[in-house]
Amino acid sequence: MCSDSARGAAGRVPVLLDAVAVTRCRRRVHLEHDPHAPKDERLPTDAGTRQRIVDAAEHRRDVAERLRGVHRGAHWVTVPEGVPAAERVAATVAALEAGAAYVCGAVLPPDTEGGRRGGAELLVRTDAGYVPVIVVRHKISDPGTAPNPVYTTPFGDLDPDNARPDPERKLRSQPRDQLRLAHLWELLRVAGHAEPDRSRGGVIGMEADVTVWHDLDAATFPGGLSAREEYGRRFTDRFAVASAAAHEEEPLAQPSRILECRSCPWWSLCERELLAARDVSLVVRGDDAVELRRAGITTVDELAALDPGGAQPAPLNGNDPAHLVALAQAWLGGHSVVRKVDALRVQRADVEVDVDMESYSDRGAYLWGALLGGADIGLRHGYYAFSTWDPLPTGDEARSFAEFWAWFSDVRARAARRGLSFRAYCYNARAENRWLLSSAERFAGLPGVPEIAEVKSFVESEQWVDLFRTVSDSFLCVRGKGLKVVAPLAGFSWRDPDASGEASMQWYREAVGMTGETPDVAQRDRLMRYNEDDVRATAALREWMSGSAMTEIPHMRDL
Repeated sequence: MCSDSARGAAGRVPVLLDAVAVTRCRRRVHLEHDPHAPKDERLPTDAGTRQRIVDAAEHRRDVAERLRGVHRGAHWVTVPEGVPAAERVAATVAALEAGAAYVCGAVLPPDTEGGRRGGAELLVRTDAGYVPVIVVRHKISDPGTAPNPVYTTPFGDLDPDNARPDPERKLRSQPRDQLRLAHLWELLRVAGHAEPDRSRGGVIGMEADVTVWHDLDAATFPGGLSAREEYGRRFTDRFAVASAAAHEEEPLAQPSRILECRSCPWWSLCERELLAARDVSLVVRGDDAVELRRAGITTVDELAALDPGGAQPAPLNGNDPAHLVALAQAWLGGHSVVRKVDALRVQRADVEVDVDMESYSDRGAYLWGALLGGADIGLRHGYYAFSTWDPLPTGDEARSFAEFWAWFSDVRARAARRGLSFRAYCYNARAENRWLLSSAERFAGLPGVPEIAEVKSFVESEQWVDLFRTVSDSFLCVRGKGLKVVAPLAGFSWRDPDASGEASMQWYREAVGMTGETPDVAQRDRLMRYNEDDVRATAALREWMSGSAMTEIPHMRDL
């Protein structure tokens, strides 16, 4: 649907794009197709990303095996892996032309006219043609209801005509899935095997309990666009960027700091260019940086020179212009953090508990850690851990969660009996809230597991304090507001030099023997130390904000 505009943008088609290009940074698309880009400067894929790739491949293989078992005896064709791409394409085409009911691991013929290539985990034959089904290792729906129904079929039923509204599900926002399905539909259309009168596709998610079916012509994207329309708009743009790079023409994408930069292999190259240019995106990310550039404010220096009380320099996404100016001034002055309040106010209590949870992907929460401090309530002060080392998902997770909640409830009750105030703290409550509520829901009725209403009442109470919000309300942070960025300002450091959320994923796999090896007890101890340091970091941060931070951190007006 967009090949003509794509060809018009570049004149000819020197590149073939996979579906991932439409959700990828434009500058990254440029660098991946620029023949002069210094490929040897790319950062290696980090351990966490490598592990996610391995996990996703395992998930696809597991789902394929289960589906083959359901459809035993049907005309099922599996395209071989580990052979040249041309052979995989030929095997796919042969299966399609033979009318196979299911083509697993399909690699479709490249669309050399439109500039596309790609494959699907599964192609399913219908009365009118083939529909793509993709297998992903993330959640695609949540329990609940929504205004727009989610159409599903039970696992194993791969006929989209059997899809019915599922009253117990609400769709998760996963635009990349719909965009990939649109990409695959275009490839099927060009190959002559798409359903001619409609475009649809299915997604099997991490739970692999249903297939969610998407109407790719429905208005599901902002502005009333369908998935195919949004895909066409994005693909045309990325195609033009890639073609200009491949032809050594004027680049259509320049570096700009966005959230994706954190994990991009090209970041070291872009960072060098941004620093050399003193680019405004070093302190203002995303769309606001784009709008500032459009207004002629391209450098940190130009932003810092603006009148903080003047007119808004550009249409901004809810950011206070005075805060952006202060961020630029702080960057120039070498400050990583500045205050935006006259007095720091941290909610404190007689009895305080710091909480941190460790989870593995969407499989569950295997460790709840807590640090007890404050007034004496007859319990040992210090770190407590409640864990399961059965590989997730496991029913033993219910036991560890119930033990944590019983201890936590006892602390609250002891404080209340003594007439003492109580508060619990975490850093960025979204993750803890998710697993607190989902644990109560998933394990409802099991021994010691609290009612969902009880957990909900707590997380909505003043006893539950998100220190991330406190930091956000109090400071402007030039280099981000992550705990490992902010806690060192309070003098705190993690004992493990490799401590990070990404590293903990690999430690966990080794701790439980997820790959079939003997569980590594040393990695369990490492995860416990990491979790303990996280709760001690929030405690240290709170103490610092309640004390010396007022005099150590300058106010934004004093820059």
